[in-house]
This record gives sequence, C-alpha cells and structure tokens, in this order.
Amino acid sequence: MTAVDSPVSALAPAPPGPGLPAGRRAPARFLIAALWGGLLLAFVLTCVVRGLPTDRVVLLGWVLAGLGIHAATQGRGRLGGLLVDWLPLVAVLLAYDATRGLADGLGMPVHVAELAAADRWLTGGVLPTVWLQDQLQADWWKAFATLVYSSHFVLTPVVLAVLWLRDRRRWARCARLVVALSVAGLVTYVLYPAAPPWLAAKEGVIEPVDRISSAGWAVLGLPRAGVLLDTSQGQVNLVAAVPSLHTAFAVLMCIVLLPLARRPWQRAALVAYAALMPLVLVWSGEHYVVDTLLGVAYACGVVLLLPPAERLVRSGGRRAALSLPWRV
Repeated sequence: MTAVDSPVSALAPAPPGPGLPAGRRAPARFLIAALWGGLLLAFVLTCVVRGLPTDRVVLLGWVLAGLGIHAATQGRGRLGGLLVDWLPLVAVLLAYDATRGLADGLGMPVHVAELAAADRWLTGGVLPTVWLQDQLQADWWKAFATLVYSSHFVLTPVVLAVLWLRDRRRWARCARLVVALSVAGLVTYVLYPAAPPWLAAKEGVIEPVDRISSAGWAVLGLPRAGVLLDTSQGQVNLVAAVPSLHTAFAVLMCIVLLPLARRPWQRAALVAYAALMPLVLVWSGEHYVVDTLLGVAYACGVVLLLPPAERLVRSGGRRAALSLPWRV
C-alpha cells in the first residue's frame, strides 16, 4: 500500500474520490455554481472595501476556499484529501510568518553598512539602488515594478493550487521546496539580521533612498492596496534582508514551472520574471544586489540539496528500523 505523507515528506499520488451519483449531479452543479458565485462576490467586495489582498496568509485563505469548492465536486474523499495535504503546509507557513516577526528580537547585532559596501565593491563605488532610483522614475515603470513586486505574495500560493489540482506528486515536491526555502531564510534572518537599503538610509548610513515598492498602486488608481501592503510588511521583521526571499521564490517558481512550459515564449517569460524581480527589489530600496544574489543561491541550493537530504533521511530511517529489537 502506498502511504500518503504530508508536504514536508514525500507524497504519493492518490486516486481521486468517487464522483457524485447521477441523480444528484444537477443539484450539486447548482450548489457549486452558487458557492463559486458567492466566493467571487466576497472577493470583489473585499477588494472594494479593503483593497487588493497582498498578505500571503489572506491570499492562501482565498486559494484554499477555491480549492475547497473544487474538491467538493469530487466527493468527501477529495475534500478530506485537501485538508490532509494542505493543513501541514499552512501550519508551517503560518509558523514561519509568526517567527519571522520575532527573529529580530533575539539579540543578534544588525548588519547595516557591510551590505552597502559589498554593493559598492560590485559596481565600482556606485550604490545600485541610488542609481536606479535616479534613472527609473516614469509612472509606467512604477506601476509595472509594483505589480512585479506584489506578485511575490500571489504566485507561490496559486502555483501550489494549480499543481495540487493537476499533479499531486509535483505539488508535493514544490511544497517541500517552499517549506525548505522558508526555513533556510528564517535561520539566516536569526543568525544574520541585516537592514535593507531604505532602513540604512533612514539611519543615515547611506545616502537617501526611498522605499517605493508600493508606489505604483497610486499610479494604478489603487492607493488602498499600497497602504495594506505597507501595513502588513510593517508587522514582520524589518531586518530580514539577507537573503532576498522575493528573489529566491521567483527563481524557485521559475525552476518548478520551466519543465511544464511547452512554448519558447513561456520559458522566456519565466526567466524574465526571475530576472526582473531582483531589479525591482534593488530599485525599490527593499534589497541590495548582494541580497538578491544570495536569494538566487538559496533557491538553487534548496533545489539541489533537498532531494539527497530526503534520501539520506529515508535511508537513515530504514536503517534505524532494521536495528530495532523487534526486528530480530
């Protein structure tokens, strides 16, 4: 029998639950349509009243609500599978968000000047964030950059949802990579808290730099969304610049989706997205260039190291089981 594990461990694909009886299909379809309509109406009203949701936990809730409606069409088994698959992942990500906000209060010294010095060394003495903010001031760029930056909060939950619907084995691998990357980032934040450019400028360590990752919402006529994003970011660790997980997750999603891209333009779009994210982050004052390079390294490192680490854990577990007295 094949065991179904949590996202943190291996997950074998299970057959979908039984469909609905023929006599119940018409009422069930009406109910499903009503549920989808209600969810869509609730989402639109939320956007009108509070602005576009940009918090990862909130977005994950919307995604799970949609998956729950879809699973309901497949029977109780599919709905139960949704809970079994996603609850461990949601718990880990919620714990990550909670502990990320506490990581800067553990007493480690905050690094402020070193990263700016590293960027100046990489670019011959010019701070890239200052240069980019001087060069890129057009409204169209601000709007585009804000959408790219904010996509970080949307892309990973949506990709996980689509993979869960289409390929649970690939979903499980992606979920494990997401968890591993989040944990690796959190450990680094604890051991090496670092100030982003906008905070270093606020402290007078570098020349003036604006935090403008949300500037494009006003250009798009959605200032409320920018306020919500700034508020949600103000509640997390402000000295979690190393590594840039925005960059890391953009690269990770590119790596995960590239094998599924059938057309050249799709592959080009994925690579362009992974390259645009660090540019936007440096321009907006959220990260230094060195932060983004480390983000790329973390994403590639997780992809390369997680499979052998899982094999090592599995082989160690088998050896331990064989050594138990009851095996004699």
